[in-house]
Amino acid sequence: MSTEDIRKIVREKYGQAALRAQTGRTSCCGTSPAAEICCDPITSNLYSAQESGEVPEGAVRASLGCGNPTALAKLNPGETVLDLGSGGGIDVLLSAKRVGPTGKAYGLDATDEMLALARANQRKAGVENVEFLKGEIENIPLPDNSVDVIISNCVINLSTDKDRVLREAFRVLKPGGRFAVSDVVVTGEVPAEIRKNVELWIGCIAGALRDRDYTSKLASAGFEKIGIEPTRVYAIEDARQFLAGQGIDVDTIAPQVAGKFMSAFIRAFKPSRNGARSGA
Repeated sequence: MSTEDIRKIVREKYGQAALRAQTGRTSCCGTSPAAEICCDPITSNLYSAQESGEVPEGAVRASLGCGNPTALAKLNPGETVLDLGSGGGIDVLLSAKRVGPTGKAYGLDATDEMLALARANQRKAGVENVEFLKGEIENIPLPDNSVDVIISNCVINLSTDKDRVLREAFRVLKPGGRFAVSDVVVTGEVPAEIRKNVELWIGCIAGALRDRDYTSKLASAGFEKIGIEPTRVYAIEDARQFLAGQGIDVDTIAPQVAGKFMSAFIRAFKPSRNGARSGA
């Protein structure tokens, strides 16, 4: 399957997710998602009740992340934040509150339906220091050295050209800027049946990098002080959930992937001109 085919399928899936959110159907990202709807252990229970209450319901319903980067990244008043693959806008809106009126939060997404939903959520939230941009994370439509912090929530693993994504992230970060994303990471060998399954790619599984490869790619892009912090490790029962209905022999494969996939918070820094850096 070609790169463009994968991009098309990803956009279609996330466009459908935006439309479902607009009709009031819930996602798995709140504090108590409906069991009959939330069948994905990766996207469940990511945001606290307080955080969910700070943004419109549509932003929570459309979130398909694997972590909560805004809770883990240090954001300071006056900073500029960019969310790669911003979806319904939950992480952008939460970030905007933390950087305050003197800061700014950008959201970048390639899906028209998600952008429309995100902008509607922005209007409902009454947040002015936010701008949603249309574009691909492999080609960020912002100038060099323009962003203090880059966040992302389970989106980089969907890209078929992760090296380019990381180079673009490095380019737009200011010297001393921080890369602080949530993503799915692999800690061991994964059966070929997983890697070639496009539906699992879209579901944040098949495209996940090994931890050492993520570190290597970040270093090749120019980043330093790289760290990967596990936030949730998936067990056999989790594996059974995200493998079910995929045409895979679950009983055979689940034990082979149990404990190998994890959601993680990934930190890195762009070197500053004078060698100093800020905290993430």
